[in-house]
Order: sequence, then C-alpha cells, then structure tokens
Amino acid sequence: MSSTTTSTAPPPVGHYPHARRVGNLLFLSGLGPRAPGGGPIPGVTLDEAGNILAHDIERQCHAVFANVRSVLEAAGSRWERLVDVTVFLTNIQRDFVVFNRVWKEYFPSDPPCRTTVEVTRLPTPIAIELKCIATVED
Repeated sequence: MSSTTTSTAPPPVGHYPHARRVGNLLFLSGLGPRAPGGGPIPGVTLDEAGNILAHDIERQCHAVFANVRSVLEAAGSRWERLVDVTVFLTNIQRDFVVFNRVWKEYFPSDPPCRTTVEVTRLPTPIAIELKCIATVED
C-alpha cells in the first residue's frame, strides 16, 4: 500500500491522504471544490458566520473535477481510469440537473459507475464532494 498527498489539490481537512493505492486500485479520499493550497472556494457566497448563502454548482463541479484529476495524476493514474464515483450534493433537487450536464462534458462516452446522494452538509462550506476509485497501471 502507498499513500499520496499533493500540493496540486486542496489540503485534506483531516488526518488522511488524498489517495491510497492497494494493488492496481486507487482509492481517493473525498474531494471538494476548494482551491489548491487552501484558497477560496469557487462559486460560494458566505455570510459573516461562514454559512452558505448561495452557491454556483457549475463552478464547483468544474473545480472538484480539476481536483480529482490532480490527485489521480499525482498518484500515477488518470481521468480515463476512474471506475466508480460517489457524488455527495447538499441540494440534489436544485443541483442534480446541472451536475449531470457537467458530468457529461467530462465523460462524453464510457463514464465510470456513479452513485449520487444528498447530504445535509459537508465538512467545509461546499455544495459537492466526490469519492472516487480508479485503476493504476502496474
């Protein structure tokens, strides 16, 4: 087993790696749209207490996909080797249609398996998080 953490993706919000390789499988920890290096979250408006007032799910989708790609590449895999993605949305009723449209842009053919669930909130003020499994060449 080997673990990967990279500065090209946002730092984990807890004590865990971005990814762990076991055999030819790569398991990514949950990734959101936060900017690499702990920068601002794209497409979110917060109140003074840090609560989400509004979010732009399309901007957050593009950002989270970029973060996933960064971790995959840092760990020796690539976008086309994704086999399973779990999607966590904080507002599935409002955001699911937009998410599906953006998903299709990134996977025009032969997409990975996917499960999408709604959650009440995520650990940081984001509207989407992805949990991914990919393969790695031996």
